[in-house]
Amino acid sequence: MSLLVWLWSLSVSTRWGYTSWPMSRAGRKQLIQELEADRERRLVTYVTGDRLPNLAAQIATDVLPLFYDLLAKVGQVPRLDLFIYSTGGITMAAWGLVTLMREFTECLSVLVPFRALSTATLIALGANEIVMGRLGQLSPVDPTVTSPFNPPGPQQQGAPPTFLPVSVEDVRGFLNLARDEGGLKDEKLISEVFGQLAADVRPLALGSVHRAKEQIKILTEKLLLLHRPSSDKARVDTIVETLTRKLFSHDYLIGRKEARAIIGDGVVDASATVEASMWKLYQAYAEDLELGRAYNADSLLGTGNQKVVTLRRAYVESADATYGFRTIKEIKRIQLKQQGIPVSAIQEKTVDEGWTSEVD
Repeated sequence: MSLLVWLWSLSVSTRWGYTSWPMSRAGRKQLIQELEADRERRLVTYVTGDRLPNLAAQIATDVLPLFYDLLAKVGQVPRLDLFIYSTGGITMAAWGLVTLMREFTECLSVLVPFRALSTATLIALGANEIVMGRLGQLSPVDPTVTSPFNPPGPQQQGAPPTFLPVSVEDVRGFLNLARDEGGLKDEKLISEVFGQLAADVRPLALGSVHRAKEQIKILTEKLLLLHRPSSDKARVDTIVETLTRKLFSHDYLIGRKEARAIIGDGVVDASATVEASMWKLYQAYAEDLELGRAYNADSLLGTGNQKVVTLRRAYVESADATYGFRTIKEIKRIQLKQQGIPVSAIQEKTVDEGWTSEVD
């Protein structure tokens, strides 16, 4: 690394509050350009962090203007690649993102070095080609619904209320359990079971689950038909049924061989050169966003009692420009009393949050 790039990386590390030495924007730009050369087409990336608890980022519609800006810089191209890593997000964002990218290209490919789950799988289904490395993973697209009508989740002092997500397949599974394992056949008994479910999961939440189930089937079909002939409708229906219902668990992982068996020839193996380039770029993002590393406010504080930290959570990027999503938190060690006994606790306050741009 040249002295200039090292100094630039140091300034970014200090400005964003890094505690490690992540690859700089210049380093990632070089990897993006290498992958573009390998594939002979332009590339945009979308990477969302997966740090738990409470620091994971999701695919969402707020990235659409950012993608428009990047794609406008790329211009109209015959072929375009999207490099993606995400564990999911808002399903309608998949439709918005795919239709936007297709305004700039006739042939869209999605590159999957590792996880492209849930909503990220939906995005992949809207591509002419899904290029998967050996560790590439897709998933079912049955949605989960989280709203104020859901059952309450664990609460932390000083934090906003949380709600437990309700999966479409969980609701279906509960009713099937009553019928198949419980042996309930009488409609009156089934109604009583449903009444108990509605008592624990409020009716408005159940209504949202049903609407989400119907919406995901429509979205999956529409995304596939963006690049398949209408005569392929029977095959599309089979793919939709498999990915929205037949795999049962939202956590089921689909490797590239199974993905090809489900989706067809649109799933292709990355060449050795492309797979190596994809993996290097993934590793750069993994280091920068600390992918897979649990978020622990206490460890950030160390021996201190108060600290302001900047946490990077997502990137939308091309060789031309970068947008990064970051959260700035104030973390304090405080003393509480529980039943008259002093107890140490961590209080967190979000000072600022949002996307920031970085243009060459």
